[in-house]
Amino acid sequence: MLTGVTLISLLLTVQAAHALYLMIYTWDQPEADAHARVPDQRVTPQLSFTAILPARHEEEVIQATIARAASADYPPHLVQILVVCSADDVGTIEQAQIQISRLRAAGRGNVDVVVFDDGPINKPHGLNTALRYATNDVVAIFDAEDEVQPELFDIVNTIMVTEQVSVVQSGVQLMNFDSNWYSTFNVLEYFFWFKSRLHYHAKNGAITLGGNTVFFQRELIERLGGWDETNLTEDADIGLRVSCMGEKVRVVYDDRYVTKEETPPTLQSFIKQRTRWCQGFMQTLGKGTWKQMPNRRQKFLAWYTLAFPHVQAMLGIYLPVALLNAFVLSVPVPVAMLSWLPVLLLGAHFMMSVVGLYEFTGAHGLKAGPSTVVKMAIGWFPYQMVLSYAAARALWRQMRGATNWEKTAHVGAHRTEAPELSNVG
Repeated sequence: MLTGVTLISLLLTVQAAHALYLMIYTWDQPEADAHARVPDQRVTPQLSFTAILPARHEEEVIQATIARAASADYPPHLVQILVVCSADDVGTIEQAQIQISRLRAAGRGNVDVVVFDDGPINKPHGLNTALRYATNDVVAIFDAEDEVQPELFDIVNTIMVTEQVSVVQSGVQLMNFDSNWYSTFNVLEYFFWFKSRLHYHAKNGAITLGGNTVFFQRELIERLGGWDETNLTEDADIGLRVSCMGEKVRVVYDDRYVTKEETPPTLQSFIKQRTRWCQGFMQTLGKGTWKQMPNRRQKFLAWYTLAFPHVQAMLGIYLPVALLNAFVLSVPVPVAMLSWLPVLLLGAHFMMSVVGLYEFTGAHGLKAGPSTVVKMAIGWFPYQMVLSYAAARALWRQMRGATNWEKTAHVGAHRTEAPELSNVG
């Protein structure tokens, strides 16, 4: 028993230390931070874009998202926008068509709805369906609630043309950090993931891409055969498949140009979303794409990333045991001290998150006071338990063979005002 606790403590200590390093990677590596930035000079628009917006029961947000994408600061004839829905999603289709009619009245005819009536009803199937209608050089993926930055197509055009890369992952940022007790942690996860960690993965050639604000040369996606329709994290899967081909992925993060999103509105919705992500990683791990990486370092990094949900599930059992060892149970002092190490590193994660909170709010003109830090301190341990529960739930679903897509609701908590259609023409 004591030997098992000791070994698990050592493994979790190493894992937590590495995760802490990834949180600060771009701050610690000046060249990585410089490479992550948006180019200062833009080139003439050369590439054409097909933006795909998969939507499922998104009546509340789809009109504003279409308006945002259509108001991009890029020649309209070089942008095609496809909203893709299942035929049974009558409400979203109707709201999308209303907005499309307004755009056409304003002289913008580059937006269409693609409807499919076969299965499975999930995001990767919608993407594959829309891909058949894509006509432009680059395929861009956005979620139905995304607040797309107007200059983003221009930025990606510059990067792809000047750096000769086929895949660009731009930043995504949750914004409503003070909506509820868990939203601050969720916002900061995105902040550190897109601003720091993904750059490490891209540099080392083993990257799990984000689900949106990602741009692919259409020829590359067609060569890959599209997205895996059985995978709950089709984005992670296709990122590793791209890495296996030796394609370089350019990750760009600039606070001014992030795609803005919102945290899930309820704890139940958040748990379902996190469960889906964890289970998708488990699926991708079992699929074995990581084994096809060019070298051992890439294989290990991919395996380590995909295996993390298993560690997270273990952490939910370990943390209470570590606390008992330290304060209640009678165990040898070295064992108690060693079992406390991962907890101390989690404390370091918390302190880094507080620093990140002020970095995030300062970059976006928001304000976080001492009360936010107090709430974080109170919610830190419960949040770790929620993450562990979601990972354990994913493991249970995976063992039972349950692979249905649990939808995340969106209410537009991150929205600023949508652009006036009169200015879109």
